[in-house]
Amino acid sequence: MSFFSQYPIFFKSLKWMIFLGIALVIISNVYIYLMTNPYLYADETQVPSAYTGVILGAWVAPDGRLSDMLEDRVLTGLRLYRQGRVKKLLLSGDHGQVGYDEVNAMRRYLLKAGVPPEDLFMDHAGFKTYDSFYRARDVFQVKDALVITQGFHLARSVYTAQTFGLKAFGVEAGHNTNYTHRSLIRANLREVLARTKAMIELHILRFPPKYLGEVIPIIGDGRKSWD
Repeated sequence: MSFFSQYPIFFKSLKWMIFLGIALVIISNVYIYLMTNPYLYADETQVPSAYTGVILGAWVAPDGRLSDMLEDRVLTGLRLYRQGRVKKLLLSGDHGQVGYDEVNAMRRYLLKAGVPPEDLFMDHAGFKTYDSFYRARDVFQVKDALVITQGFHLARSVYTAQTFGLKAFGVEAGHNTNYTHRSLIRANLREVLARTKAMIELHILRFPPKYLGEVIPIIGDGRKSWD
């Protein structure tokens, strides 16, 4: 008697669980793409205007230097601001440790580029996309936004923003030639599972983020959000 035949119910259940898991991943990815595709723009000159540009954080070096992907996001946000397509920039990233700070790195970059300080808002607790848009709505009272990130991350980001009630459009950040094929493959594979996780977080779990804090309206002075 084989090992599998000794436990037929267990292995039958396991096969169904694997099948359902794969189906959930496929359905989540297709659904998010279909729901957001009309709101995604590769050409930033064609995107509608919004009051707020949300720049989502990414890795920074220990010396505060922006990674290639984050620099592309920040430069795209800067162009949108200079074009008058957004009035304020919300910099949302990870500043959960003393020695690691995405948001101040973005702020310094944009200040050096000439953006007035009052137009730069800092979300220090944007640890993940879910937190960024939960806080954009509840802490910064954002109503409409241009979401700025790479193409692989854009659909999930816009879907998350729209699920939280924001009128959101996505703008694909410019592509830096320093990206490696390995990093892009890894990012796209990770995103397949991240979209599935997003569906569970947004429609089943619905947990508030770890930090909320006082309300800092996006229509005010961004310096109130600085540390």
